[in-house]
Amino acid sequence: MTKADIVDVIASGTGLTKVETEAVVDGFIQTVISSLRDGKNIEIRGFGSFKVKKRKGRVARNPRTGEQVQVDEHYVPIFKVSKDLKAVGNENLKKTLG
Repeated sequence: MTKADIVDVIASGTGLTKVETEAVVDGFIQTVISSLRDGKNIEIRGFGSFKVKKRKGRVARNPRTGEQVQVDEHYVPIFKVSKDLKAVGNENLKKTLG
């Protein structure tokens, strides 16, 4: 599902125009990005949480050449799924695959 698909679904469910809905979706995404940039965590109950995690520096290997490369310490955004959302996904997969 793409951002455009999400905008279509929300617009049809709320009665907002696609332009208005896209502005809201873009605003949400920008809020998440700016909050993570400022070092703030975001928790949406029943959905999950966004955090920034510090990764230690390490020696890695270039898979193409086999050459060792030093990877400096850096920060990465992570998303942790809530228990509720994880349960929904698990139930649906069991029905589909089982």
